[in-house]
Amino acid sequence: MVSPVIPPSPSAADYASERDRPLIPLVDNPIAFFQDWMAEARAAELNDSNAMSLATVDSDGMPDVRIVLLKEISDAGFSFFTNLQSMKGRQLAANPKAALCLHWKSLRRQVRIRGDISQVSEAEADTYFASRAAQSRISAIASDQSRPLPDRSVFEQRIAEVSEVYGDGPDIPRPAFWGGFRLAPTEIEFWQDQAFRMHDRLRYTRVGDSWTTTRLYP
Repeated sequence: MVSPVIPPSPSAADYASERDRPLIPLVDNPIAFFQDWMAEARAAELNDSNAMSLATVDSDGMPDVRIVLLKEISDAGFSFFTNLQSMKGRQLAANPKAALCLHWKSLRRQVRIRGDISQVSEAEADTYFASRAAQSRISAIASDQSRPLPDRSVFEQRIAEVSEVYGDGPDIPRPAFWGGFRLAPTEIEFWQDQAFRMHDRLRYTRVGDSWTTTRLYP
């Protein structure tokens, strides 16, 4: 039995009311094509069009997944930032491979990405940290991310203490435990919704300096 809180599957009339969607085109550079989709998502999504699921594994091989924000796209890969001593930071240091998934509900699109992880440079981390709001930087300094917090008031007190030291000016330094990771993609799969679950899927696999393509059954 389907739970009443779960939306029902679309009916034939629902599908008939939707416009046809073009198939995903074959391109030479899937990262550039991803940037095109990202630009469309930024215009269409109400909140956090750069939100993506980040999947890692722990030392027992148990998977972990959480939402992070994509902050840079380049031919080198997809970058995000975090506390390096957080759960994800420690898992990526121990096993530098990960998977990403972006889902744009308003566009009925999804992109899945897998690849190898490396840390961004100190200079890149400094530049991004400096771009954050002062209170966001103070929060990052005060937080022992992913570790037990005995009481919310402890965190609030630490924020107050860090704020007392730095104020809200532009010269709040990046702590050594905070930085970024870049995923260099080995696979990128684009997914486009189609009527009656006949979705379109196109996978790009890196081979040397080029990409091979495989269209997949939905």
